[in-house]
Amino acid sequence: MNAALEADIRDYASGDVRYPKRYKVRPRVYFIVIKTEASTMEDFKEKRSSGAVSSKDSAKAPLLAMLNNKKEGWYEGTIDFKRVVLQPATGKFAYIDTHFVARCKASSGMDCYNRIVGYLRGRVDSRSQFPSAKGKAFTFKYLGKCK
Repeated sequence: MNAALEADIRDYASGDVRYPKRYKVRPRVYFIVIKTEASTMEDFKEKRSSGAVSSKDSAKAPLLAMLNNKKEGWYEGTIDFKRVVLQPATGKFAYIDTHFVARCKASSGMDCYNRIVGYLRGRVDSRSQFPSAKGKAFTFKYLGKCK
């Protein structure tokens, strides 16, 4: 521990930053400082394991619940995936981030995802990487009923 490290930890403790801070001790060994309002370690562990859901997780929960809701109609699905493309200058293949939007008839958000990925699998290189339907790289929107 040196004076610079001590000053940095004191600044972290007195500031309003809430994320954990880590310091490298030696290769692959870190010292992590976590700011909390808990007075004891047991109190901290209890609050962490009690299922306290962050605001980001609670905002995502309704989308995950809607993924399997059966509702026939038109959906607009958006997927960001890694597509394999040949680089003409080098003759090598590279993964390119690709944004794809499609409107399709589906019975749920998961069905919309499966239809989009099924469509893309037949049209892009088989080494392309598709994200999970539950991740943030896939979103969908219900547009309305089919006629």
